[in-house]
Amino acid sequence: QVQLVESGGGWVQAGGSLRLSCGATGSRFRINNMGWYRQAPGKQRELVARIFSSDSTTYADFVKGRFTVSRDNAKNTVYLQMDSLKPEDTAVYYCNVGAYIYSDLRAHEYWGQGTQVTVSS
Repeated sequence: QVQLVESGGGWVQAGGSLRLSCGATGSRFRINNMGWYRQAPGKQRELVARIFSSDSTTYADFVKGRFTVSRDNAKNTVYLQMDSLKPEDTAVYYCNVGAYIYSDLRAHEYWGQGTQVTVSS
């Protein structure tokens, strides 16, 4: 099994920056894809950014040019650098990780506990 721990959320004024981190711990696993989703009140959870094992990335249109996803494979950690934040970026941000578990020879999907990001105008 894999456990995810997120950090870095908080409150910021519009135009400001925040950096989210999500570290994966466990035993006998290999991380494949890592990414971030968000969910605002009354809305569905949506993809923000994803980084693949090849280090290629994909972004939602609404964050392109403002957010950057990266990963540190040695630390099993994914980051989301959020710049030029807007009030509409206010949401709970969730880390999402796909990992291969050697003990059952299967790929599994894991979610972080979520971290609140609030952007004031």
